[in-house]
Amino acid sequence: MTEERMYFTDRGIEELTERRGDEQVSMEWLAERLRDFVDQNPEFETPIERFATYLARLDDEDDE
Repeated sequence: MTEERMYFTDRGIEELTERRGDEQVSMEWLAERLRDFVDQNPEFETPIERFATYLARLDDEDDE
């Protein structure tokens, strides 16, 4: 049995799904929003960089 943990960020993810879950966006749109976010919140530069890298390499078999 896998135990699911609830993180603080899960609430934001759930809100995103509820509010915008039916939308489709391009990677270019997402990249622009991430840049905007970091411009407004430079203290999150490292986590956003890690998240973007994670998404970019998601299908790379070499990283597994």
